[in-house]
Amino acid sequence: MQWIETNIYTTTEGIEPLCGRLYAVGLNGVQIKDASDFNDFIENETQYWDYIDESLEPLKTCETCVTVYLTDDADGRELLSHIRGTVAELKALDAEGRFGRLAIELNGINEEDWANNWKKYYKPFNLGEKLLIKPEWEHLNDSDAQDKVVLSMNPGHLFGTGTHHSTQLCMIELEKYVRSGDRVLDLGCGSGILSILSLLLGAESAVAVDIDPAAPATAMENLSMNGISPDRYSVLVGNVIDDEALREKIGGDYDVVVANIVADVIIAMSRTAYSQTRKGGVFITSGIIGPRSDEVRNAIIEAGFEIADLHEQSDWVCITAKKN
Repeated sequence: MQWIETNIYTTTEGIEPLCGRLYAVGLNGVQIKDASDFNDFIENETQYWDYIDESLEPLKTCETCVTVYLTDDADGRELLSHIRGTVAELKALDAEGRFGRLAIELNGINEEDWANNWKKYYKPFNLGEKLLIKPEWEHLNDSDAQDKVVLSMNPGHLFGTGTHHSTQLCMIELEKYVRSGDRVLDLGCGSGILSILSLLLGAESAVAVDIDPAAPATAMENLSMNGISPDRYSVLVGNVIDDEALREKIGGDYDVVVANIVADVIIAMSRTAYSQTRKGGVFITSGIIGPRSDEVRNAIIEAGFEIADLHEQSDWVCITAKKN
């Protein structure tokens, strides 16, 4: 198996919050390079050493970096998109710049080449009772699409191809809960996959929100390739947790609110989601790894929701809650 080295540049103070987010999106291990750690070692741990190898000298002044390795396939590409989303959220929350530039760089491969190479792994697939997800460059026979809700996607650099377990869990719940004429709110929309699917399932309108400024262009392109009128859809950029003006613009009384993000963000936005959901509406949320599910579940209940469903797939959890 081939691997892609992915470097995320931060500061000593940023290591802990960054690694917490990386573990939250499903990574099992990281490598850390930090000048302060190396200098502490030089000052405190080398009294019995005769010399320090010259090859280690650059560590004295290196930029702090957290490195992860992603598989060179569709799963790795999807995970990179998820990493981009959570790093963008962390950067938006870091108003004082304490966590550094939080730039993401791939080592040893041109990112555009990798973004195209992974396409050979991304093929049409069925999901739920009647969903069929296909990349926009693939063509279907009429028989393959018969009696199916077909969603065409080209996620670009954003999270949301439909192959990730958390996305699939949300899509299955949307198939179950979205009704004709519903108003849908998609928090952390990425490629727009969940809100666009909601429109295909019969929702009257959808509002999508993401912290990544690239989201509106990508989501609107995906909307167009699915033949949906743009007057039924809007995409906003910002952080709903701490931007009151954005929350007012989004409004409330939504029949379905969906958020496929990470546990910490879901916990922080649970009360906001409650205020945006109409009485009798549902809050569908995933991006939750198994060990965090009880914590997220408790936050959703404390916000005022009642848990309706909880599903798990490969240690990813999706919680659906109702506002009674």
